[in-house]
Amino acid sequence: MKDAAARAGTPEIPDKLYFKIGEVSDLLGVEPYVLRYWETEFSQLAPKKSGTGHRLYRRKDVELLLRIKHLLYEKRFTIEGARQSLQAGSRPPKVRAPRRQQDLFSNDPLPEIRRELTEILQILK
Repeated sequence: MKDAAARAGTPEIPDKLYFKIGEVSDLLGVEPYVLRYWETEFSQLAPKKSGTGHRLYRRKDVELLLRIKHLLYEKRFTIEGARQSLQAGSRPPKVRAPRRQQDLFSNDPLPEIRRELTEILQILK
């Protein structure tokens, strides 16, 4: 797994519960102010804060930051484009069940409509 991460250009995330902003900054190769800015732009990103106000990033936060960095720096998305891409990626894909021709016509409403129209004609005469 370490080789796959190195080949893909993604850093190996250490096995820890929480990361300080400096550690995440070093891991991603961006300045801490960039991480703080991304917090304001991406609502999904919300690190916990310690009692002293220090940011504590969880593993899922670091993985999200890696995705954000990839979208912004490698794919050259705008902030808005990256935001939309992340939101679209978090939604489950819409899967439509294949419909058979029999299913389309099994509940044919035409006979019922004809009957109702005939009744209306009888009332109008």
